[in-house]
Amino acid sequence: MTFAEFFHILILLGFLQGAIMSVLLFFSRKRSRSNRLLGTLILLIALACLNLYLAESPWFTSNPTLNLLGDLIPLVIVMPLGPLLYFYVKSTIDPTFRITPKQRMHFLPVIIDCGPQLSIVIYITAALLDFSVPPTTSVGTFIDDYNVYADIPRWGSLTVYLWLSARYLTKVSSEKDPQREWLRQFIRLFLVFQIIWFIYLVPYVIPSLTDKVLSTVDWYPVYIPLVVLIYCLGLKGYLMTPEEAPVARKVVAPPSEKLVEEAEPLLKKAMEQDRLYLDPELNLAMLSKHTGLPQKTISLVLNQHLQKSFNEFVNGYRVEAFKQNMQLQQDNLTILAMAFDAGFNSQATFQRAFRSHTGMSPREYMNRHLEKQPKPENE
Repeated sequence: MTFAEFFHILILLGFLQGAIMSVLLFFSRKRSRSNRLLGTLILLIALACLNLYLAESPWFTSNPTLNLLGDLIPLVIVMPLGPLLYFYVKSTIDPTFRITPKQRMHFLPVIIDCGPQLSIVIYITAALLDFSVPPTTSVGTFIDDYNVYADIPRWGSLTVYLWLSARYLTKVSSEKDPQREWLRQFIRLFLVFQIIWFIYLVPYVIPSLTDKVLSTVDWYPVYIPLVVLIYCLGLKGYLMTPEEAPVARKVVAPPSEKLVEEAEPLLKKAMEQDRLYLDPELNLAMLSKHTGLPQKTISLVLNQHLQKSFNEFVNGYRVEAFKQNMQLQQDNLTILAMAFDAGFNSQATFQRAFRSHTGMSPREYMNRHLEKQPKPENE
């Protein structure tokens, strides 16, 4: 096995390792936001390794269909790496961190990575519409040149976000806990990679040296460190990522005594004297209109003072009305008919509410009630 073949296999292993680590980070038990950011970052690096592996594989480059797919699908997506790195550092320090719509603007430069694919789509579309197009060799030359010089903003973007991440980490805290130490190592690893990339990039972007650099060392001086990054970032990051902080629930203050004294009598009057519960269509808005109390006030008093929801409050009166109907046994009505007379509008709601209030079904309650009634004496 030659050195080129060995490095070729190593790049493939880097892609596989990155794909596995991304899945682990995305679906880990912690499911934290920093895990997902790091998983996305590693996946993009792994896709870049896959691109180099495919470009160096004869079985792929010799197949026209696969070659076209490789040209149309962007695998080298580098511009988002900087923002992902920066937001990963912030989310690790602050588990409550969220990416705002404004911060998503950081990912817009990804259009630079899609330049070759867009140019191919434009070329194919123009050809299909019978527009005058240059020869395919000219398009190929343009894409080659574009890929060379696109690395300049890519390197610059990652460098800027590395600086922002280091500044943020220094500004937030100088403590030496394990998480912050890991983030410092994280930034150092990328800084080493940036130095290696810069050393490679300087001769690479000089037109007279580009072909010589590629023919001598190819892309391995850059991609071998990427494979090392995948291993280091994935394993260490998976172990060090904190749990995501739960979203704080809004605490509702209990109603004041004055509010309760004003609202509770009106609510009870609406039920006990006006018997609004007999209306099957009764809702919070109707009760608010009848009592003159705001809907928010009714909900606050019911939920915080009486510890009941609106439905529980109303159905409690309906259950008691059903019990009275049952004791009177008006015209030998059925259970469902007595429930409808009490204000219920469906059998399922009645069954559920009755069991919730009494701990038994209506039939069980009726049987017990009949057992307790005195039997008529024989004449």
